[in-house]
Amino acid sequence: MESGAGKHWTEEEVKALLSVWSEKNIRKQLHGTLRNKGIFIYIAKRLQELGVCRDWKQCRAKYKNLKYEYRTVKYAHNSGDVTKTMKFFHDLDAILRYEPVTRLAAEENGRCSATETQPNTSPPTDRKEIAIFHCHCLP
Repeated sequence: MESGAGKHWTEEEVKALLSVWSEKNIRKQLHGTLRNKGIFIYIAKRLQELGVCRDWKQCRAKYKNLKYEYRTVKYAHNSGDVTKTMKFFHDLDAILRYEPVTRLAAEENGRCSATETQPNTSPPTDRKEIAIFHCHCLP
């Protein structure tokens, strides 16, 4: 199988990536770190077991692209544009809907601390809400 960086992902390859990505321990690790090369090396090995020959950089790039496209469509839906869509939206929604939300809070000393809150698992309402958090941090 050709493994060039520009090779398009087949539907089967994306489904395999989504199946690995949907595992709870993988989701937790991906959410909890920015330095995630090791996680994507593991994902690439898991994909090889499923017959998908992709290296960790390709897996990370596809992950980022899918996540970006999902968030773009989700934002459009939340803004009332239900015409915008993407393949695998429902699969990604099932994976990303319950990501914990990290909020920054200013402390008395002027520094910020990050706290993780539980995701909103209640059904969506008709109200459109956008929450913007500002934090002025001192060095």
